[in-house]
Amino acid sequence: MTDIDPRVRAALDALGIEYTLVPCDPELADTAAFCAAYGYDTGDSANTIIVESRDKPPRNAACVLLATTKLDVNGTVRRRIGRKTSFAGPERTMELTGMSLGGVTAVALPPGLPLWIDARVMERDKVILGAGNRHWKVIAPPGFLATLPGAEVVEGLARDA
Repeated sequence: MTDIDPRVRAALDALGIEYTLVPCDPELADTAAFCAAYGYDTGDSANTIIVESRDKPPRNAACVLLATTKLDVNGTVRRRIGRKTSFAGPERTMELTGMSLGGVTAVALPPGLPLWIDARVMERDKVILGAGNRHWKVIAPPGFLATLPGAEVVEGLARDA
């Protein structure tokens, strides 16, 4: 089996936090499939989504939100970026992060990429995150997210689905 992304492991270990790695069938890496197959609560799953402005060149940010919510891309995200914004496609996400959809994580993002975390994520006892690839998930207390480079906890980043 493919190992966890080495950048992600190094970043987690450098933080000194307690975390658990969970192997995942890559065909089941998408949140709903993963939770259903492995018995996890979707309310504990935190998705990392890359957004992109329509500027030339585009501006990007990584947004972390609970799987039970929806990113407020036309409201909060647009106001923060200052322009019309959309989800970055799979190719652009890979180009920016080196991670494929289903494995994108807030950990080990490239320097200078803003990391916005919906405040509701911080209320959970634990969160399930991607691990940089579709073969692993990381489970950890959410507080560490606010200590990551470029991280900012944002009220109203996501809304109820």
